[in-house]
Amino acid sequence: MGLRPVPRATLPMSLQTYWGEDEFALGQAVQTLRDQSLDPNWASFNYDRIPSDSPEDPTHALTQAMTPPFGQGLRFIWWEDPPFLQQCSEAFLGELERTLPQLPDTTVLVITSPKKPNGRLKSTKLLTQHGEMREFAVVPPWKTELLEQQVREAAKAMGVRLTRASGEFLVEAVGNNTRQLQGELEKLKLFAGNRKEALDLDIVAELVTASTQNSLQLAGAIRSGDVTRALGLLQDLLQRNEPPLRIVATLVGQFRTWLWLKVLADAGERDDKAIAAAAEIANPKRIYFLQQEIRNLSASQLLRCLPLLLELEASLKQGQDPLEGLQIKLVQLCQICRN
Repeated sequence: MGLRPVPRATLPMSLQTYWGEDEFALGQAVQTLRDQSLDPNWASFNYDRIPSDSPEDPTHALTQAMTPPFGQGLRFIWWEDPPFLQQCSEAFLGELERTLPQLPDTTVLVITSPKKPNGRLKSTKLLTQHGEMREFAVVPPWKTELLEQQVREAAKAMGVRLTRASGEFLVEAVGNNTRQLQGELEKLKLFAGNRKEALDLDIVAELVTASTQNSLQLAGAIRSGDVTRALGLLQDLLQRNEPPLRIVATLVGQFRTWLWLKVLADAGERDDKAIAAAAEIANPKRIYFLQQEIRNLSASQLLRCLPLLLELEASLKQGQDPLEGLQIKLVQLCQICRN
């Protein structure tokens, strides 16, 4: 016999709505909830995954959710990106109003979407009224403090003990890629075995595959005016299927932060806490290191960079070839930072 699922009282509410761009973390959360809910001996009878392009009538998912499970465990329904999250007809709204308040304790209905549900819809209000809603956002790569927190929480959940230095190295190695983070932590857990002491930097640096290219390094190459390195990093990022708009978003965020620091420094502000608050930097101790990065740049140079990045973002959204558009702007940005 397989493992029994945990008691229903320890599970979340019957209705869960997960949304966000971090597809891997979202999928992991669904898998965890599925494993908690289903008796492995009856899983094939009690598990339904309904994709967004399902030919079934949308009410099929609600009907399945109202159906009692067979045998042991709960019934688990995973409904992917249903259209009513963005636009809901009056007829289907009526179905939701009749069904959601009546969901049985023997059902777990998980609704997922990469986009945030339209908060103006009555259907979205029903989801929040009768269930729980959780966001799985991709942490911006320039928010180092949040990435460090993400690594700490993931390592704790997997039982992997890290020193502060090894945790910081892991952030540099994987950035905001939660899939890669999961894989590296699994590797570290296997290596650690039963050892009680935390894994130090030397061990983690030897075991973890550190990417030599990320968007923050690209920002650093532009800041230095290094055209050759910037174009090489760009090529590597695109070959690794890094979304062009995400690359631009990282550059915008980093240059905006640098501009804030330079403007405040030029204005005579010396209080790191005040600077951190104005620039939305969680850890004031980072201010010194960020200021060192831009010591050779002027506020005027940084200010001229932002419009180019916003122009690039707009052109990509209008369908410009990503490689061509990025290459042209990177050369222009490097020229500004070099002069």
